[in-house]
Amino acid sequence: MSEFNIINIEELNRSTCKMIGKEWMLITAAKNGKVNTMTASWGGLGVMWGKNVAFIVIRPQRYTKEFVDSSDTLSLSFFNEDKKKILSYLGTVSGRDEDKIEKSGLTVEFDGDTPYFGEAETVIEVKKLYHQELKPECMLDGEIDTKWYPDKDYHTMYICEIEKVMVRQ
Repeated sequence: MSEFNIINIEELNRSTCKMIGKEWMLITAAKNGKVNTMTASWGGLGVMWGKNVAFIVIRPQRYTKEFVDSSDTLSLSFFNEDKKKILSYLGTVSGRDEDKIEKSGLTVEFDGDTPYFGEAETVIEVKKLYHQELKPECMLDGEIDTKWYPDKDYHTMYICEIEKVMVRQ
């Protein structure tokens, strides 16, 4: 952790839409001594219930969801463009089938019980506050359901309090 500076989320001077939607992030959690991760390009940062929060969504079939569901905390890791191929790999291969983290060459580090990647440029550690499955009857634009959920595998949305933000020195 010595290669990172801890900052307040308000000091983050990057476009979070670009960080999440274009550069992607790794959602990482631990369960029973194991760590799993997945690449995500949907989510956001904001304020809810008077707290700085991250919003993430995970489909039910994703192996990482089991880890997130059984953990109180998780991390969101953001990388330089040179790691895009690795993030693509981590988003297409399941940790059920192989040790994808080891094969990726990334290094898992821990801050307390929260795993994150030492190679990241920015790490946001969060604590879960709320989760709920997205429901088709709540989608006001019917095209969302048709376009994004043809298999009816609705995401679970998690609202997580931002506990720590680390940026590479």
